[in-house]
Amino acid sequence: MRKITRKKHLEIELQKVPPHPNPKVELEQYSTPAIIAADLLWNALSLEDISGKTILDLGCGCGIFAIGSCLLGADFAKGVDIDRDSIKLAEKISSDYDISNIDFEICDVNKFNCDYKPDTIFQNPPFGSQKMSDNGADLDFVLKSYELSPDVLYSFHMASTKDFLLDFYDKIGFNVTHLFRYDFSIPKIYDFHKNEFRDVSVIVIRASI
Repeated sequence: MRKITRKKHLEIELQKVPPHPNPKVELEQYSTPAIIAADLLWNALSLEDISGKTILDLGCGCGIFAIGSCLLGADFAKGVDIDRDSIKLAEKISSDYDISNIDFEICDVNKFNCDYKPDTIFQNPPFGSQKMSDNGADLDFVLKSYELSPDVLYSFHMASTKDFLLDFYDKIGFNVTHLFRYDFSIPKIYDFHKNEFRDVSVIVIRASI
């Protein structure tokens, strides 16, 4: 596996990561678009949060952040997700890339116990873009991440909740250092969707302890 040195090349490689094979609305499973994943990972790389680091991808889905981190020179990456179908696909993809320094685990993120201290956590939790999703699940992910005590956390949230989130992060002990804004394109994958695509404004919070 050759380390990627250009952002565009990273995006091209991440486009090969397929979406969730059997998305479940109650888990609000939407795959992170490659263009967003590549941009965020590249920013994380420039902030020295990936190369030579131990990465944890919570609610990893098909493993785009764990895989992308390894392609950018992470020392080790682990993906955790409650959905067995997604984990099986993530394992196949990482095998196709011949990535050996990666691992995946089927587990409820809220019940996950890590036997090491991660340097960097990426998470794209259910953040409430659908009425049928578990509202507040993203806050549970943040609390779990704080419990795992990483050096740095990158977490996706609805942009409309920014002020509340900044206060929440501050209260639990995270120091917010950066905000990244994206238009997250959600495709028509559930029966109740009316449009082929819908853009949702999201933010990614970078925080340290």
